[in-house]
Amino acid sequence: MHELSIVANLFELLEEQAKEAGAQKITLVKLKVGVLSGVVPELLQTAFDIYKKDTIATEAELIIETVPLRLLCHQCHQETIRDDIVFTCAHCGSTRLEKKEGTELILEKIELEIDD
Repeated sequence: MHELSIVANLFELLEEQAKEAGAQKITLVKLKVGVLSGVVPELLQTAFDIYKKDTIATEAELIIETVPLRLLCHQCHQETIRDDIVFTCAHCGSTRLEKKEGTELILEKIELEIDD
C-alpha cells in the first residue's frame, strides 16, 4: 500500500507548514486526487487515519476531492470528462486524446489552529 508512504510524506509537509505558521493543531487537510493518479482514495483515508494518531493532526479531517479524467480530442477538438479510464472521445470515438486533468495528487488546503 503505497498510500502509507504518500501520507508519511504528506505529514512531513503538514508539520513543516504548521511549524512555520506557529500552529498547535492541524484541523483540516484537503487533497485533490486524480482518477489516474494511482492513489486509491479509500486507502489514502485509512492511511491518513492511522498516521495522524499522536501527531499535531490527531483531530484533523481529511477531505479528498476526486478529479475526473479530462481529455482533449485532437480529432474533433472537443473535451471529454470521464470518471473511468476509458480513453475514447465521447463525441467522435477517437483515441487521439491528450490528458488535461486526472493524474494529479495535490495538497489543496490546510486549516491550522493558532493560539494567540
